[in-house]
Amino acid sequence: MVKKIIIACTLVCMTTMVSSVSLAKTIDKGQRGHHVSKVQTMLKHQGFLHDSVDGIYGHNTEQAVRKFQKSKGGLAVDGRVGPATMNALEKMETRYGGHGTALSHDGVPNKYSRVLTMQASAYSSQDPGNGNYTATGSRLKKGIVSVDPRLIPLGTRLYVEGYGYAVADDVGGAIKGHRIDLAYDSRSEALQFGRQTVKVYVL
Repeated sequence: MVKKIIIACTLVCMTTMVSSVSLAKTIDKGQRGHHVSKVQTMLKHQGFLHDSVDGIYGHNTEQAVRKFQKSKGGLAVDGRVGPATMNALEKMETRYGGHGTALSHDGVPNKYSRVLTMQASAYSSQDPGNGNYTATGSRLKKGIVSVDPRLIPLGTRLYVEGYGYAVADDVGGAIKGHRIDLAYDSRSEALQFGRQTVKVYVL
């Protein structure tokens, strides 16, 4: 009886140790598999990865992870997905991607009410004359976009090609008709985006 109890305890302890190791596992460059695909999908949803989801942790995935880590602050910018980075990714996914609208293999939402072709510019709270808050009182950061409310009502959830999931939460004097302004966390990111023609999916 004592032997059986000892063996059972040993098995439980070993299982716990294995679970802890797997939970603490870092996803890194060179790895392949469904765990890499999960990371790529979240990065793509949030506008950090523009490649297809192939389950291969290559250079572009590493750079996308670095951009995400830099945008969040408080994370080590090392291009590796450890527990802290995974937790941050999953929190953002719940906020912007957790409304049941998955992307198809070509990066288009599976469900949307309409699609608009729009002229996009970018801005940040670091730009001269800008504040830290939107017209509706939300903190200005990536995932917020400025729109013409006559075309897209404030509060509308969107998916913007090359940017990711967003919420229409701001307005601007120059943002009229088929114009959209995409918020970024830094002025350098906004300048890097410049001006582009994008497809905007209304979810």
